[in-house]
Amino acid sequence: MEDSSSATLDKYWMEYALSLAVAAGRAGEVPVGALITKNDRLIAEGANQSITTVDPTAHAEIIALRAAAKALGNYRLPGCTLYVTIEPCSMCVGALVHARIERLVYGAPEPRTGAVCSAIELLGASFYNHRVAVTSGVMQQACSTVIQSFFRNKRLKS
Repeated sequence: MEDSSSATLDKYWMEYALSLAVAAGRAGEVPVGALITKNDRLIAEGANQSITTVDPTAHAEIIALRAAAKALGNYRLPGCTLYVTIEPCSMCVGALVHARIERLVYGAPEPRTGAVCSAIELLGASFYNHRVAVTSGVMQQACSTVIQSFFRNKRLKS
């Protein structure tokens, strides 16, 4: 069970990730924001950039992982927590494992492509040699609202 200080910190960082998601949405990207902390300090941040960079791998999590690796001078990120507004996809889950992220905190589930517990449960796969602790549902409603509003507005415009 999480203590209240951990839950408060998770909410603080998720609010930050949500601000990154909102900015991504304003830029025309799918509004997903991510950040990485170590010892409760911000190390790196990212937001979806696949459309603007014409790069299918430019998910918020991948952008944050790349920035954290550069900031720490190591492609392994032990002791780090990744916060993301939406449940990661299979590509991002694989990257979290390879980076040795200690903990994943996400807001809303992603029923179609979520690879933590929704569409597939990759983090529990026995073939991975690293385990990532998971906390889900942090600010779930706010995270869901941001992405649902984005797609609702997109459908109205087309």
